[in-house]
Amino acid sequence: MKTCLIVDDSKVIRKVARHILETLDFAVDEAEDGRQALGRCEEQLPDVVLLDWNMPVMGGMEFLRTLRQRDYKCQPKVVFCTTENDAAHIRAALEAGADEYVMKPFDRETLATKMQIVGAA
Repeated sequence: MKTCLIVDDSKVIRKVARHILETLDFAVDEAEDGRQALGRCEEQLPDVVLLDWNMPVMGGMEFLRTLRQRDYKCQPKVVFCTTENDAAHIRAALEAGADEYVMKPFDRETLATKMQIVGAA
């Protein structure tokens, strides 16, 4: 079973994403911010990270840069999940190491497609 770590400061978004991902046969873990997410990755590296952009403590971009600097045998796929939809934000996320990008709000079909694109479905 594939694993996904949902990193978002919104409990509602985490709950919705968890429900969708579990129907797609993912084992799901959650983190409220980037620092907590790095701890989760140290405990058990997920196959995919669904990552929010704006969070307290450690935001999505800082988490992503830190994750990509770690010497993991196999890096997880990262899907940025945000309301930021301008080209500059998308380009910055991809340049920092994101594998894909999904806009909030999202639905099951959209998330399933993104997981297929990154090879996790």
